Amino acid sequence: MSANDRNRPTKAKSSDSTYSVMDFVRDFPDDATCLDWLWRRIHSTNGIHARCPKEDRERGFHRVASRPSYSCDSCGHHIHPTAGTIFHKSSTSLHLWFHAIFLMSSTRCGISAKQLEREIGVTYKTAWRMFHRIREMLMTDDGDPLGGEVEVDETYVGGKRRGSSRGRPGADSHKTPVFGMVERKGRVVAKVVDDTRAATVLPHIKTRVLDAATVYSDEYVVYGGLSQMGYQHRRVHHAAKVWVSGTAHTNTIEGFWALVKNGIRGTHHAVSAKHLQGYLDEYAFRYNHRDDPRPLFLTLLGRIAQADMA
Repeated sequence: MSANDRNRPTKAKSSDSTYSVMDFVRDFPDDATCLDWLWRRIHSTNGIHARCPKEDRERGFHRVASRPSYSCDSCGHHIHPTAGTIFHKSSTSLHLWFHAIFLMSSTRCGISAKQLEREIGVTYKTAWRMFHRIREMLMTDDGDPLGGEVEVDETYVGGKRRGSSRGRPGADSHKTPVFGMVERKGRVVAKVVDDTRAATVLPHIKTRVLDAATVYSDEYVVYGGLSQMGYQHRRVHHAAKVWVSGTAHTNTIEGFWALVKNGIRGTHHAVSAKHLQGYLDEYAFRYNHRDDPRPLFLTLLGRIAQADMA
């Protein structure tokens, strides 16, 4: 007799997957299961009773067979679990939405809208819309401050360099400036900025980095004001080809930049400046939850009820 049941496959013990496709198929086999999950998550803990907005009291509810809603057993008032979520007014199956969230959470380098179109069988326009709503509504920055040892750095994404081949692109460059801050062994924040001048960069540091933190940077002149702002500031001089000096280095933030640029180059190929912040949020969200014991897919589902759709 075979050691494995081919009709009921299980995840291998050696796999580092926290939530596999087998888990997804088991937990969310169809559209009705996805709607029931949403109903229980937002309105009804036991799947039966919920507060009726019309009567303003707890009532029993039952699923309406002809539409994605639940009806009050007493007055017939309908509650639509998708209202106010990223699925609001979407004609696309909830099962496909959940599958899209699973695909976006199960890869380290992301997935393109074109690949999403191929995977779930929708039009490119629909896949692109789903792709951006999932990213911009669920993969958002929590806004928590950074502390301890924090590295800061700026980079440029996209377009062709104009001007000198070394140093920072000139004012006529097609590249988009991006500023980042990362806790060592912690979280990262990445923001699209208008430029990399001190008046632009330093307020981001003041807003997100705790006063007691030690800030590490390269020799770029705009970081000269960090000491006057009250931070312990240490530098590493890249121009002199010094990459590490004791504990002073920016290897962590540069490693994150490599993840972003390699992901964009290999998966998306090109990203417009208009949507670049969304891509940065996606890569930052995945980076910030890299060590979570909870599967990233379940973390994203848990954010559905909290997402602000205003």
